[in-house]
Amino acid sequence: MLGSKIAVATLPVRHLPTARLFYEEKVGLEIAFMHEPNAIAYKAGNSIVLVYESTYGGTNNATAVTWVVDDDMAVLVAELKQRGVAFQHYDLPGITREGDIHHAGALQQAWFKDPDGNIHGLASG
Repeated sequence: MLGSKIAVATLPVRHLPTARLFYEEKVGLEIAFMHEPNAIAYKAGNSIVLVYESTYGGTNNATAVTWVVDDDMAVLVAELKQRGVAFQHYDLPGITREGDIHHAGALQQAWFKDPDGNIHGLASG
């Protein structure tokens, strides 16, 4: 039933103007549509990332969105860092890390947070 439907990642943020600067200028997302005055939907491949103002912004301590990356992970991480994105480092069993990229066999992963602490993962491999 739902397998053919598009899923929307929904991220609460405390201050929409700050989130907007991050998602548009640092992460490079384009607006799909706006729900004035408190939500913005961004294009993400064939999906949508909905960012909305909420007092619950930043309360999730787990990965909220995972981006499947077909590009060279090292190049993408370097480009995001140039735009001011700070990457997180985690000590996980069976996983090694080179710089900001974690390796689990062929799987490469990297994580960053938005200004409210929502965790984004990048995955390749």
